[in-house]
Amino acid sequence: MVAMYFVGAGSLMALAFAAFMFVRVRREPGGNPEMLRISGAVQKGANAYLRRQYKGVGIFFAAVFVILLVMAFCGFLSFFTPFAFLTGGFFSGLSGFIGMRTATMANCRTAQGASRNLNKGLRVAFSAGSVMGFTVVGLGLLDLTVWYFILNMAFGALPDSQRIAQITANMLTFGMGASSMALFARVGGGIFTKAADVGADLVGKVEAGIPEDDPRNPAVIADNVGDNVGDVAGMGADLYESYVGSIVSTAALAVAAGYGVKGVAVPMMLAALGVLASILGTFFVKTEEDASQKNLLKALRTGTYISAALVVAAAYAAIRILLPDHMGIYAAILSGLAAGVLIGAVTEYYTSDTYNPTRKLAASSRTGGATVIISGLSLGMLSTVAPVVIVGVSVLISYYCSGGSADFNAGLYGVGVSAVGMLSTLGITLATDAYGPVADNAGGIAEMTHMPEEVRQRTDALDSLGNTTAATGKGFAIGSAALTALALIASYIDKVKQIDPSLSMDLSITNPTVLIGLFIGGMLPFLFAALTMEAVGEAAQSIVVEVRRQFREIKGLMEGKAEPDYGACVDMCTISAQRLMVAPAMVAVIIPVAVGLLLGPEGVSGLLAGNTVTGFVLAVMMANAGGAWDNAKKYIESGPLGGKGSEEHKAAVIGDTVGDPFKDTSGPSINILIKLTSMVSIVFAGLIVAVHLL
Repeated sequence: MVAMYFVGAGSLMALAFAAFMFVRVRREPGGNPEMLRISGAVQKGANAYLRRQYKGVGIFFAAVFVILLVMAFCGFLSFFTPFAFLTGGFFSGLSGFIGMRTATMANCRTAQGASRNLNKGLRVAFSAGSVMGFTVVGLGLLDLTVWYFILNMAFGALPDSQRIAQITANMLTFGMGASSMALFARVGGGIFTKAADVGADLVGKVEAGIPEDDPRNPAVIADNVGDNVGDVAGMGADLYESYVGSIVSTAALAVAAGYGVKGVAVPMMLAALGVLASILGTFFVKTEEDASQKNLLKALRTGTYISAALVVAAAYAAIRILLPDHMGIYAAILSGLAAGVLIGAVTEYYTSDTYNPTRKLAASSRTGGATVIISGLSLGMLSTVAPVVIVGVSVLISYYCSGGSADFNAGLYGVGVSAVGMLSTLGITLATDAYGPVADNAGGIAEMTHMPEEVRQRTDALDSLGNTTAATGKGFAIGSAALTALALIASYIDKVKQIDPSLSMDLSITNPTVLIGLFIGGMLPFLFAALTMEAVGEAAQSIVVEVRRQFREIKGLMEGKAEPDYGACVDMCTISAQRLMVAPAMVAVIIPVAVGLLLGPEGVSGLLAGNTVTGFVLAVMMANAGGAWDNAKKYIESGPLGGKGSEEHKAAVIGDTVGDPFKDTSGPSINILIKLTSMVSIVFAGLIVAVHLL
């Protein structure tokens, strides 16, 4: 119980630091009236989108709440589950909303900071990202702490072993709410941002030959709005879900492994210690004027590496105090931290124009758009090898060092702890990710308000860095999703055994129901990616038509004598995103339940395994290919291969356009799909055990 008070203090510390950084950003000058006007337009559009999204998502949550309540009355669930589902979704959405409001406030302030020097622009954008990072971990730990104390009181009459089992079983189910909100936020925001981006690029840069973020382009404000609703609000909700999911699944596995209250406290203590380490790490992020991409990356990496080193030291003390007879768990924590760092490094290697893969991709533009597409797909596929090996090695180390050879459940607990270790420094890791959209918007404001060329050069450097940190952030999120999903699969199997101890599950691949489930699960990420890609394409087509219409019909627009109708593109993206996000989201919720009702618990186990394997690989491939296409375009724009407006640049823009939904819609949404299907399966496990055809 004492440890939980420390966790509660950690959540308040994170939220207080987020508030401090918010005030710091708000006190920065916002620039001239034109900069403030454009920033206000972006904020207005983002707020309008989120209001509409939350109304639609509210209907879904109300419907699922009623379903869960009926299941609770029928004895399939605890009565705490429907309400925990709501709080999980609420805090997930709130974390994204706070991050988005901060980012839209910080864009003009980052541009103004960049007019002074590069370090000032970096500090403002990173401070805004820090609000996102520490809000996510603060609200996540707050939600966990509050529910722990509520459930501890509710089951206070039970013996300690039974009470902690009931607490973790109930806490495990509220991750479904966080996962559901994350999926809607990621998919809807991703469709919005990439429809606007693709439409703006195809007509503006390719057809009209005007620069990126040119104020004459009617889709440019929608593009900036999309950066915030997709890459800030969506990413925040996404990693909130990963963070909470890894902690609650590991806590549930602690009970199965026989570690009791102290085992449950370990992942929560790790998260709280990670808050303090991340706060200290933020003070080491700084750079100098005229810094290269490698130096800018080093500035951000310094903060994350220092935070990781602090967690390494603090985690040793935590395990010594809580589980001194099981120090192998400390090795599992180290393996998770190391896996996160290595996956980030591999992603950086394949997506940063500092290294050969992206430069080679840029060189393929000499022979046209087709070779850019071929080379980018090849790069993305090749980039999956190292993350798979890294995660595989991490799982082996975590499993066996935690005692898996002697106790299967102890080994699975180690795998869960490694996922928590990877996410323990999420506060600063997410700050480096959320920094990117702020820098991107700052560059747009600098372009639209005709700030001096050196300002745009600085914002371009920050934006290019943001592309790499966003790519590494996605790799980090996907890697953590794979480890968390393994823990959730184990939690699902344990849940089924708790519901019906007499049930004998044959999980061998020669079992037809398991094999069918594997095939369905393996197909699911491709179906999901197809639906989200098609959604971006359909929404982008309407933006292309609208931008062409305005260029054609608004007299004086191309000469800069007339103002485009920015609001029309924002409204079209909003309506399209809300309509087209429904089908992919429903796939993630309906298919695992349908498979369970048809094939039973064994079929669901196969589905979760197949979904995790192909989802992990596909998500890595799409995220890295998209990031490399984007940075190859920016590398060409910087001059080495023809510069802006050249044939090489036009070919690279085509690759970047294809890569946009890869890296910002489908790829990052798949990691939520992996975890949401597991969460849905856990919540509906009672119904599946009681009612299935095979």
